[in-house]
Amino acid sequence: MPRVIDSPDKFIAIGENIHTSRTVKREGPRTGIAPDGQEAVTFKGEDGETRFLTVPELFKKKQPYKEGTLKHFMFAVWKGVHGDADEQATGAAYVHWEARRQISAGASYLDLNVDEVSYKLDEQKRSIIWAVNAVQQVSTLPLSIDSSNAEIIAEGLAAYDGRAGRPLLNSVALERLSALDLALKHNTLVVVTAAAEAGMPSNAAERMQNIGRIVEAALARGVRKEDMFVDCLAFPISVAPQYGRDFLDAVAMVRKEFGSEIHITGGISNVSFGLPKRRLVNDTFLHLAVEHGADSGIINPLETSAAGAFSIDLSSGPVKVAMDMLLGNDEYCTKFLQAFRAGQLG
Repeated sequence: MPRVIDSPDKFIAIGENIHTSRTVKREGPRTGIAPDGQEAVTFKGEDGETRFLTVPELFKKKQPYKEGTLKHFMFAVWKGVHGDADEQATGAAYVHWEARRQISAGASYLDLNVDEVSYKLDEQKRSIIWAVNAVQQVSTLPLSIDSSNAEIIAEGLAAYDGRAGRPLLNSVALERLSALDLALKHNTLVVVTAAAEAGMPSNAAERMQNIGRIVEAALARGVRKEDMFVDCLAFPISVAPQYGRDFLDAVAMVRKEFGSEIHITGGISNVSFGLPKRRLVNDTFLHLAVEHGADSGIINPLETSAAGAFSIDLSSGPVKVAMDMLLGNDEYCTKFLQAFRAGQLG
């Protein structure tokens, strides 16, 4: 089925960056030493000055830090919830900075997820409330409240003031259809996923079967088709060569079955986990997704954009190699990795 959007400005980008799972390298370009000598993640303040999000001592005892990574949004949220007045202000400034960056990069929604901040539900609830209140102070875009737990989503939606537009609920799966009631209560748009009650689908047909069931359940409860975003679930191509094809085939099947009203999305960057040249892979995959009928993506808009996907040079060698891999013709990504090692991917 032909694409349903004909220009990048019609693409709906769900900006995924404000997640407590996100990491930067301890000795990477995003890190530095604060004036007081503490290890920190650097960022820009509202006036463009360099600021420092220092690493709380608590997190230096945890495994990610010991493995050389910093969960920077986790630091910001922790400071916002538990810090003194100065730390709270720094945590808020950090998420304000990221919100402004994603807005400038063309995001349509700002997706917030705090699930990894703690294993304790009450702590997760406090964190999503803080994150929503902090981001909506500066955001001109509606928020996407993202969690695997409907109770956390409920707290985030209750905290959202609605000034920037209808929020997005991310997400509803067959195992928690009760989240659809939250969508109706708070007048949200909603992401519905292709996951089954017992786990992830193994192919495009299973995705379509699950999607059919959850869309039917949503429609029966009164959710409009145009208010649904179907997540066809992208998995890393480095794990199995058919994963790109499975996602793309599911996109085409959903578009054919449900027409142009429904939205189709997915975590585009999932496909490139574990690979070099991730931007090349993600841009190519987004191009293919749009060609198959997607009109949305859960993406980092600072690195992947609809404009890049629309203008991609299909005749270039790197794009051809990436596309061949994404279409399932490169087992174990062998040809792609060989091209990378040979310096042929730009």
